[in-house]
Amino acid sequence: MSADELQELREHAEKAKEDRSLAAVSLTMAVLAVCVAVVSLLGHRAHTEEVVLQAKASDRWAYYQAKNIRQHEDELFSDLTAVVASKDAEGMGKFREKAGQEAERYKHDKGEIKDEADKLDGEVVMERRRADRYDLAEVFLEIGLVITSITLLSGRRIFWHLGIVLSVVGVVVAVMGAMVH
Repeated sequence: MSADELQELREHAEKAKEDRSLAAVSLTMAVLAVCVAVVSLLGHRAHTEEVVLQAKASDRWAYYQAKNIRQHEDELFSDLTAVVASKDAEGMGKFREKAGQEAERYKHDKGEIKDEADKLDGEVVMERRRADRYDLAEVFLEIGLVITSITLLSGRRIFWHLGIVLSVVGVVVAVMGAMVH
């Protein structure tokens, strides 16, 4: 919440002192301001977690690619030793066997790494959904706060009620964000 918004809340609170019928509106605005701050913080943390998970997933995919390259190199060496003439057939046979074993090991390792990377990609998607819900909740709460403040300017209670309805929608969306799994 910016300094301008805090100053505006103070002004509204002073106006509510003068007109006691607006005290409930000022209290509602204070509660909404806290809700906006909390949901905003949750959204920022969710976005940070999304970025961290994305970096981890990218690291796993890079590791997978490195294993894939090594596997293909060893398969190439194994195939090459089958067609190249050598003075040491026994040594070339051992080299072919070792290259084949290495290729199989990399193939097995790639499977595990791919599973980890896919799992991290799923977590990134989940965290993105959570962050998006928090962002949407923040929008509803901000709009609710602004519309509620119009009550202080106009004196019409309909804006207070509309602001409360929009804020409830914002809280529901925030709770839905917290329940994303």
